[in-house]
Amino acid sequence: MRIAMISEHASPLAVLGEEDAGGQNTHVAELAAALVGEGHDVRVYTRRDSPALPDTVPTAEGYRVCHVPAGPALRVPKDELLPHMGEFGRWLAGQWRDGDWTPDVAHAHFWMSGLATLHAGRRTGVPVVLTYHALGAVKRRHQGHRDTSPPGRIGYERALGRAADRVIVQCQDEIGELVRLGVPRSRMALVPSGVNQEMFRPDGPAVPRDPARPRIITVGRMVERKGFQDVVRALPAVPDAECAVVGGPPAELLPADGFARRLGTLAESCGVADRVKLVGAVPREEMGRWYRSADILVAAPWYEPFGLTPLEAMACGVPVIGSNVGGIADTVVHGLTGDLVPPRDPRALGTAIRRLLADKVRRFAYATAALDRIRSRYSWKRCAEQLGAVYAAVSTVGRPASAVA
Repeated sequence: MRIAMISEHASPLAVLGEEDAGGQNTHVAELAAALVGEGHDVRVYTRRDSPALPDTVPTAEGYRVCHVPAGPALRVPKDELLPHMGEFGRWLAGQWRDGDWTPDVAHAHFWMSGLATLHAGRRTGVPVVLTYHALGAVKRRHQGHRDTSPPGRIGYERALGRAADRVIVQCQDEIGELVRLGVPRSRMALVPSGVNQEMFRPDGPAVPRDPARPRIITVGRMVERKGFQDVVRALPAVPDAECAVVGGPPAELLPADGFARRLGTLAESCGVADRVKLVGAVPREEMGRWYRSADILVAAPWYEPFGLTPLEAMACGVPVIGSNVGGIADTVVHGLTGDLVPPRDPRALGTAIRRLLADKVRRFAYATAALDRIRSRYSWKRCAEQLGAVYAAVSTVGRPASAVA
């Protein structure tokens, strides 16, 4: 099948850890590669954010990245991209209608991609599948006045869920959120994300560390909702452990990063500054070395639509302590592959870390069960096979191109 993947702000070619570059970029890149591996012809459409970018970039994995002229050819924060989605959609429609390649199915990633894709799909008869990756209602609930999403986001997400041919949900929590939003359950298909088991595996080199000091690791972008502050606040309850915080800007730019500075100040006020190491951005191909260096991964976000880092750690044979939210509540089985704690509760987090670090046998059991779970449920091949079935189902009910201009 010919599959178009639309990811308006999250290019699979982006450097992870930069602003607005995180799990969605990885998801799109890995999924595109896995779909190619299943025999599909895949093109990924993302917004041109630099005049130096070529129109199309062939990748070593076999898919093509197409840069769409929509808005200025420079970096624009994703929450400011909405005014350019009409232009994005018109460009897609023109390409699919008049070019030499028309997809059998278009898979939109994120709600703004959904707007552009639905615009193009209705004008070309291409069926549309949508993955939200994050929901405005959840973001507003947790961020309140700090939510920078466009004001109409929740309404757009409701309309998109009713208009798309199929909505791909990644965890049970998302199903409940979408039903409350008014999206019919019958339109949803549950297909969890995968993890690259070549890159993330238990054997291989590890970053050097002090063998006498337990190491916990926490990974993600330097944003408040990732819960890094709660991890730092939990450390006084774990007197011997060091914590490596991986993510954010490159190490040399950390001193200029406001969030990193606040995290350092918090570590000092908690008396744990000597045990908190801000690592900064790490190339994805080196992340396995960091996971394997740790005794435990702590993933303590306030909310998390899916959460790739627990999967990556589990694939490296590292037990996980995670917030009992979103996708983490699905991927981490409490008491079997790791422990779940309430979000925004440093005391519960500290207790869980201390207990797990003190129990080597339980850590080994969790790591073994985590590997089994990854291999049976979270391969990208399995994800691509499940999505291939969804694509085949919606492509058989293609509709005529709309006459609406």
